[in-house]
Amino acid sequence: MQSSNPVLNRSSAFAPGHGQAYPGAAPYGQQAPNGYGYGGSGMPPQQYQGAPAASRPMTLDDVIVKTAITLGVVVAAAAVAWWMVPATLVTPAFLAGMLVAFAIAMVLSFSRKVNPALVMVYAAAEGVFLGIGSKFIAHWVGDSGIIVQAVLATMVTAGLTLATYKYFAIKVTPKFTKMVVIGTMGFAGVLLINLLLSLFGVSTGIGGMGPMGLLFAAIGAGLAVFNLILDFDLVEQGIRQGAPQNEAWRAAFALTVTLVWLYWNILRILAILRGGD
Repeated sequence: MQSSNPVLNRSSAFAPGHGQAYPGAAPYGQQAPNGYGYGGSGMPPQQYQGAPAASRPMTLDDVIVKTAITLGVVVAAAAVAWWMVPATLVTPAFLAGMLVAFAIAMVLSFSRKVNPALVMVYAAAEGVFLGIGSKFIAHWVGDSGIIVQAVLATMVTAGLTLATYKYFAIKVTPKFTKMVVIGTMGFAGVLLINLLLSLFGVSTGIGGMGPMGLLFAAIGAGLAVFNLILDFDLVEQGIRQGAPQNEAWRAAFALTVTLVWLYWNILRILAILRGGD
């Protein structure tokens, strides 16, 4: 099964092999050999109650709690960066947060086993990047209220995406997944090249606040919505297949990456449409 990441694809997120379910897990829509509609340890649902966390499969509550914790760290780190980073360190801290978050995202995306501590470090680095970047945009626009607008727009967009995914029973096919992953990786590649060019003083406008920046922010937001659909499917399939409880951290990481990406692009769109102060 494949899922999302603004950088690359995690095709084996909830499986020991490419597309393989856990031992005893049933294929999508089929009943498992243990007589229940899930895989994992083979214990019926009532036997999971009170069982050690490591011995039970993950639940939706696990994903929600861990996602809330991860996003909470992002918000806390962003607030600290907004208020505490001195002007002389703004640029170094911004770049450091971005590069550290990117590097850790790479490690987590390739890891067979999720390290919760590393997820927290990623969230903190991402928060530093977002805090400084958001402050810069708010200053450029001349209104810090744009941050609240971007957060609300992100929540509404994510909610509508989830409602659409559930109401229309969207099936995430291999073809759909492949298209989203290729598009996301291509987009990330363009951004990476743009970053390298900017270090040599070459400006393409992609990361700027002009028409080209608006175009790429809109493309990024659109890709983030498609990635959210993959993330929702990642969670649903993980629960269905009896993924270990610790895998909820992988789902939390995936959702955090996508929501942060969505927020950043929405913030840029709002800022560009409003214009600088």
